[in-house]
Amino acid sequence: MRVPTRFLQFGKKYPAVMKAYEALGEATAEAGPLNTKTRALVKLGIASGAWREGAVHSHTRRALEAGCTADEIRHVVLLATTTLGFPSMMAVRTWVEDVLGRK
Repeated sequence: MRVPTRFLQFGKKYPAVMKAYEALGEATAEAGPLNTKTRALVKLGIASGAWREGAVHSHTRRALEAGCTADEIRHVVLLATTTLGFPSMMAVRTWVEDVLGRK
């Protein structure tokens, strides 16, 4: 997985903060019954709803790594239509396709 340079730079500058952040991510992932694939799709949905382009890119890559198909990922984006609106869904779809198009 390609990790953004700014994320790596932050981790080098603030290693204790990064370690705590990663530990929090692991703790929340293991706190409930959702499997890895489902968690990946949920995180993509959250990133989409929050309008975080970088997070959408990241969670699209992570969803692929978790075994999600391109069609499953696209379905998550399509489901955003009635909540975010068509123009917003289309923007998110563009961000997802940035990653899927590289595969």
